Amino acid sequence: MIKVMWFLRRAEHLSLAEFRDWWLNHHAADIAADQRPFLKRYKVDVRIDDDSAFGVGRPGTDSPWDGIAEQWFDSVDDYNAVYGRAERPTRADTLAHTSRFERLVVEEHDIPLPP
Repeated sequence: MIKVMWFLRRAEHLSLAEFRDWWLNHHAADIAADQRPFLKRYKVDVRIDDDSAFGVGRPGTDSPWDGIAEQWFDSVDDYNAVYGRAERPTRADTLAHTSRFERLVVEEHDIPLPP
């Protein structure tokens, strides 16, 4: 199983609420439809409105990211079947709504917690 994590920063013209609405109510469905049958699981995590209670938001601690997308593919070939295409209908939409994004391919390890 291949897991890809995408770190996204919203475009400067979008509030966090507008970015969240775009991603969850528009873009996520387009990604899921466009990447079938290769995409096996898709999860989106968007930053909460006020994270100051968690020690974030103090001077010098702001995160450069507003959200993370997690995508699972059965194989490198399945990943390349999606991201190796010359035409990707969701790319322009992503570029219009983000100011920055980065990809990280990871190997997931479940760590058992003690009782």
